[in-house]
Amino acid sequence: MRELRLVQVDAFADRPFTGNPAAVMPLAAWLPDETLQAIAMENNLSETAFTIPAEDGEADYELRWFTPTAEVALCGHATLASGHVLIGDRERIRFRTRKAGLLAVSRTAAGYSLDLPATPMRPASAADLRDVIARDGAGIVDIITHDGASDAAPAELHLDRSGAEKTAILLMADEEAVRRCRPDMRRLGEIDVMAIVTARADAGAAYDVVSRVFVPAWGVDEDPVTGSAHAALAPFWSELLGRDAFVAYQASRRGGLIDCRLAGDRAILGGKCVTVIEGAMRI
Repeated sequence: MRELRLVQVDAFADRPFTGNPAAVMPLAAWLPDETLQAIAMENNLSETAFTIPAEDGEADYELRWFTPTAEVALCGHATLASGHVLIGDRERIRFRTRKAGLLAVSRTAAGYSLDLPATPMRPASAADLRDVIARDGAGIVDIITHDGASDAAPAELHLDRSGAEKTAILLMADEEAVRRCRPDMRRLGEIDVMAIVTARADAGAAYDVVSRVFVPAWGVDEDPVTGSAHAALAPFWSELLGRDAFVAYQASRRGGLIDCRLAGDRAILGGKCVTVIEGAMRI
């Protein structure tokens, strides 16, 4: 058996057991894909990040992410966690990815900043709606609001297919509607999409917007705090709020705050990380 370093990090968190946990496994060379998937399934976290040293000066590491059931095209919180584990005494660390381009994690006075490609959203067309239905014909809006948890239907549905991941944003009536959502996960799992419900924060809140994220099609019913979702929420809310910086709160059971800033076609996300487990996996 061989031992592989394994670090578990709570990302977008300032204390243990909050934010989003990610496993980070630095490797010398890629293992077979089936082994990477088996390790991610064993960890049973929303994502396990694997890195190898990059072979040129463009990036410091190659980076891939796996949920318990699939490899994903972009994962923000596990990239932040990877930067936390590997940055050492550097001010910035760069990762080359297979579908999301170059990503970077930098030190800040408050923790770290994560540089991701922004995901521009657009109002859903009739053709779009036909593309986000379950096998029984139910649409994504009905699936997410099926139990009447929200007194008002989502004001708007926005979609994107041009980014690394297919993304849907449902703009809800208010923060309570976001918090009360109880999607039908079985039917939502039949739609290959990251579903985000969001609204303006209640008056007096310490944040500007609130969201929740559901991705049962990728093996994660509700993701605790999602960097890639905020790569879409950054341009979406920057336009609605009329400013390029705001504070977001993802209202999962664990919860987490993300400082969001839109810089051209990049989403800059700020947060902290806490290492909670460090050891070795024997395979």
